[in-house]
Amino acid sequence: LHLVALNLPFSGDMRADFQCFQQAQLAGLTSTYRAFLSSHLQDLATVVRKTDRDNLPVVNLKGETLFDNWESIFNGNGGQFNIHVPIYSFDGRNVMIDPSWPQKVIWHGSTAHGIRLVSNYCEAWHTADMGAVGQASPLKTGKLLDQNVYSCSNQFIVLCIENSFVS
Repeated sequence: LHLVALNLPFSGDMRADFQCFQQAQLAGLTSTYRAFLSSHLQDLATVVRKTDRDNLPVVNLKGETLFDNWESIFNGNGGQFNIHVPIYSFDGRNVMIDPSWPQKVIWHGSTAHGIRLVSNYCEAWHTADMGAVGQASPLKTGKLLDQNVYSCSNQFIVLCIENSFVS
């Protein structure tokens, strides 16, 4: 399962699933991609199809392993990953070093177990209001699910996950 970033940072007001779908298509990827975000309808931990959660590695755009499987992201350790394995955008840039993402933080809106935090997900990702807040994680921590709260006006990295494997 590929974990890929959108080509630009976004505030808390985003149509992330649509952006993931569209950018994956433009990049020539044939699988379905969903935002790596909890939403008003779904917890982050359940975005990937149940049959693919524990038997497939989570890899970057170039196939380098970030996690042994989807389930391992949500074991409560904050989604710890090797910071020496880059996360790439759909257009092939390393979000950890590319200046297009000045703040190396990813939105997620979840607990460390991938459960939605309804008070901390920018009103279901529909507001960039400075007074609203969203849960996000600085990549320098080496965690995708670190528990930090930020104003929804921030422009952060949005990740997309291939939510069903197509061989």
